[in-house]
Amino acid sequence: MDRSSLLQLIQEQQLDPENTGFIGADTFTGLVHSHELPLDPAKLDMLVALAQSNEQGQVCYQELVDLISSKRSSSFKRAIANGQRALPRDGLLDEPGLGVYKRFVRYVAYEILPREVDRHWYFYRHRSCPPPVFMASVTLAQIIVFLCYGARLNKWVLQTYHPEYMKSPLVYHPGHRARAWRFLTYMFMHVGLEQLGFNALLQLMIGVPLEMVHGLLRISLLYLAGVLAGSLTVSITDMRAPVVGGSGGVYALCSAHLANVVMNWAGMRCPYKLLRMVLALVCMSSEVGRAVWLRFSPPLPASGPQPSFMAHLAGAVVGVSMGLTILRSYEERLRDQCGWWVVLLAYGTFLLFAIFWNVFAYDLLGAHIPPPP
Repeated sequence: MDRSSLLQLIQEQQLDPENTGFIGADTFTGLVHSHELPLDPAKLDMLVALAQSNEQGQVCYQELVDLISSKRSSSFKRAIANGQRALPRDGLLDEPGLGVYKRFVRYVAYEILPREVDRHWYFYRHRSCPPPVFMASVTLAQIIVFLCYGARLNKWVLQTYHPEYMKSPLVYHPGHRARAWRFLTYMFMHVGLEQLGFNALLQLMIGVPLEMVHGLLRISLLYLAGVLAGSLTVSITDMRAPVVGGSGGVYALCSAHLANVVMNWAGMRCPYKLLRMVLALVCMSSEVGRAVWLRFSPPLPASGPQPSFMAHLAGAVVGVSMGLTILRSYEERLRDQCGWWVVLLAYGTFLLFAIFWNVFAYDLLGAHIPPPP
C-alpha cells in the first residue's frame, strides 16, 4: 500500500474527522481486517505498540504512514520501550510449517537481532529479492583473483614473498600512494590460502546475514569504510609497509557484530553465544598475531617489508564505532541520530588528516620507503 492510497482510504472512512493528526488504533485495525488490507503481522504488532505508548490509544498519522512505508524512526524505539506489554509473547521459534528458506531467515533473525519485535518485523517483511549480493560478490572476486595469481606464480601460501607479487596493480604499496585506487583494491589480494580462507569464511558466515538484515547499502558502507581505514592507517603508522587482504573490512563487520551482541547480551537468542564469542575472539586474535609475526619475523627471505597488521586494528575500530551505530539502528533512519553524525564527522576528520599525511608527511619526515616494484 502506498502513501496516496492510504490517505484516500483514511479520508473515505473519516478516521480523523476533526483533523487532529491522530487515528484510533482499534478503529484502524478494524479497517485493516474489514478491507483485507495486505499489512504484515509485524506491522500490526508495531501499530499496537505505538498505540500503547500513547495515553489515548491513538497513533500519529505520520507514524502510521511511516509504518506502512516500512520507514521506522526514533518514535518506534520509544513505542517498543513504552508499549512492550502490547507485543505478542510467542516467539518465531514456535512458527510451524516453515520451508527451508524461511527457517534460514528465522535463524538469521535470531543470530543478528536482539529484540523479539525486531525479529518479527524482519521475518514477516523479508524478501528474497534482492539477495545479499555484495558480500557474495566480494568473496567470489577475492577467490578468483587469488586463483589467478596462484596459478601465475605457482605459489599458494605466502605469496607476498614472490618477487612478482608486489607488481600487481591491486596491492597497496607506499611507493604507489598516488595511485589512489590501491587504497581499496588491496582487499582483493591475500598473503596466501590461509588468510583468504579465514576472511572468506567470516564474510560468508557473518557478512551475509548482516547484509540480509541491514541491507546492501549499510553493510557495503561499513565494509569499505573498514578497508579504506585499514590502508590509510598503515600509511600513517607503518609507513614502509604494503597492505594486502580484506581484513580491514572483515574486522569491521566482526567487531561491530560482536560489540552489538555484548551490548544486547540478554536479548540475543543465538545458541552457545558465550562459547562462540570466545572462539571468535581467539580466532581474530590469532590472525592478528600471525600478521604481526609475518611483519616482523618473516620466515623466508624477502625483498622488502612484509604487509602490515595495522589494517586489522583499524577495521576493528571502525566496527566498534561506525558499525555498532549501524547495527543498533535496525530499520531506523541513520540521519535522524546524532550519534551517526558524530561518527561520520570523526571518520571524515580522519580521512582528511590521512590525505594530508600522505601528501606532505613522507617528504617532510624524510621517510625511507622501499622502492616501488
